[in-house]
Amino acid sequence: MELKKDSNAVSIDMLLIVHSEKRRAAQGTHSDRQADPRALPQRRGGIQGIGNGIRRWQKFEGSDVHGTQLTVEVHPQDAMPQLLKKFSLAKRTYVQGLQGDKNGNTRPRQPGAKDAHAYPWDRSSLKSMPLDLRQFEKLDTYASQVTVKNGLDELVSDLLQEAHSDLERVRVIWIWICHHIEYDIEAAQEKDRQAFKPTDILRTQKTNCDGYAGLFEKMCRIAGVQCMTVPGYSKGFGYQTGQSFSGEFDHAWNAVYLEGRWHLVDSTWGSGLVDSTTSKFTFLYNEFYFLTHPALFIEDHFPDNKNWQLLKPPQSLKQFESNMYHKSEFYNKGMLSAHPETSVIKTVNGKATVTIESCAPTLFMFMLNGKQEQGLLSLRKNGMKLDIYPPTVGTHKLQIFAKGNSDIYSSVLEYTLKCNYVDISVRLPAELHQPVGPSWFSEQMGIVKPSHPDPIIHTSDGRCSVSFGVEEGISVLASLHGDEGPITEETQRRYIFQVQRQKRAELKVQLPQAGKFALKIFVKKRLEPGNYVFVFNYLLCCTNTKVNWPMFPESFGNWGQDNELLEPLSGVLPANRNIPFKLKLHGIAKALVKGQDTWPLTLNREGYWEGSCSTAGCHEIYVMVLENANHNFYSYILKYKVNTQ
Repeated sequence: MELKKDSNAVSIDMLLIVHSEKRRAAQGTHSDRQADPRALPQRRGGIQGIGNGIRRWQKFEGSDVHGTQLTVEVHPQDAMPQLLKKFSLAKRTYVQGLQGDKNGNTRPRQPGAKDAHAYPWDRSSLKSMPLDLRQFEKLDTYASQVTVKNGLDELVSDLLQEAHSDLERVRVIWIWICHHIEYDIEAAQEKDRQAFKPTDILRTQKTNCDGYAGLFEKMCRIAGVQCMTVPGYSKGFGYQTGQSFSGEFDHAWNAVYLEGRWHLVDSTWGSGLVDSTTSKFTFLYNEFYFLTHPALFIEDHFPDNKNWQLLKPPQSLKQFESNMYHKSEFYNKGMLSAHPETSVIKTVNGKATVTIESCAPTLFMFMLNGKQEQGLLSLRKNGMKLDIYPPTVGTHKLQIFAKGNSDIYSSVLEYTLKCNYVDISVRLPAELHQPVGPSWFSEQMGIVKPSHPDPIIHTSDGRCSVSFGVEEGISVLASLHGDEGPITEETQRRYIFQVQRQKRAELKVQLPQAGKFALKIFVKKRLEPGNYVFVFNYLLCCTNTKVNWPMFPESFGNWGQDNELLEPLSGVLPANRNIPFKLKLHGIAKALVKGQDTWPLTLNREGYWEGSCSTAGCHEIYVMVLENANHNFYSYILKYKVNTQ
């Protein structure tokens, strides 16, 4: 789940592959956390009036985030402090990381070479220091349940009851703010908002990004931990891929000093999101923005002072604007890299390819201009590959989503796709859902060792046979979908005839005409209630315009999965002809073919039931079986139509 989500991120049921504009998983946030552009008025970059927020604190308090030396410190009552004080709390005196200037004043040490992390990201960790998040479980539970009583000092004192190191002190403050302070949507839209005071924030439990950062800083200072507020630009609400940044800063976050180095946090984006449909804030914790590795933090945070990037080498504003932006969910869900590495990509001969590398098997889906169409997405054990074919010349929006431990797909990447040529011959069926081709996921669902490992099957005569192993207790269902092909649920399956041989299923397919078709594969556990669920599909391609295969015969519930039909395979029989029948049927006493008259089938030495019947005077032909010699009624298992023309 992403707390600072893309404006168009949606939640989608993977198995049904149903996407709906009304069911968007609102991952938008306010100006600082990427709200849906429809939820709040559009404006550049992020919050407005930052000069009346972050910079107002600086004016009030005589502090400068660039480290300007000061001789006077002015602190209005209840204002956010920018300089470290000496506090006595819980019988311990805290004086952390203070530096003296020539006038005897003290201020936090500015970041230096020992604080810097190498760029680009080395994939070692999402954090800027080694952390075992399991060690915080009890501490996080405690911090999230602490309530405000008589003021900020007492709140910090209560939080520190269970914190025994600077890291734990920072953690309880972070957790408390992320779980108790709501983003003030109205304040984010006001141009001339006064700076939020701690007492006001504690009373209303609402603030905007500068209030989050200021409160976090003051609580850290009270706890004796060196902390700074860092203003800058962000790829937040209203951000457009490749846009440039100028003018007032639109966001604020914090740097904390732990174990001899500076580290970065953003409690605004760690706290929750604004629902794009209701414009209401929802608490939705995001661990990503706690002590984020600077090489990842720079993707959506650009500080006013390059030293606060904590990177070597530091990035320029131009690089920040042009670099690929991986959303926090990209890393939260275990992604390691994506190619292309530029946010704007161009098609080659009408096609573009995107690949993602992940550290574990992950489910993906995509949307091109808001629709799951014109793409082939295949899963890999370490990521995915997507071939995309824009339907028109021009600029397109490509979004890629990934699914973690929840049932929600979160937006992880967004590309601007430029297409100057469309290959009409590559038009894909609208019903071609994702993923295509067998993968680790189909194995997980009980389909193994496929005869066709590739997602695309070419057939010259309009026929093909696909087989795969089926784990015990799994039932398989298949249907065929083409833009000009079968339209009813019955006919979607009648161009496929399924044969079960021991633990292997075979799908015999006959295409009704030339074109491209989606062969969808569904499974369910036989003994469990519920519907079949979609697993994957093949893309069947045939360019032979002479292809015009009829449907297979209709099968009924008594047609066993271990049965086998050799002839006739066509579900439409010619009139006034003598038609041979040959089937392998298991566990039956007698078999016959019924039309105008009745013709018995006999069991040969090879285990096949054979015989023939005449279609003269018939509209329909049935194959019937007697399951037990002691029974006196037959069951229908196959139905043929007779062509009367």
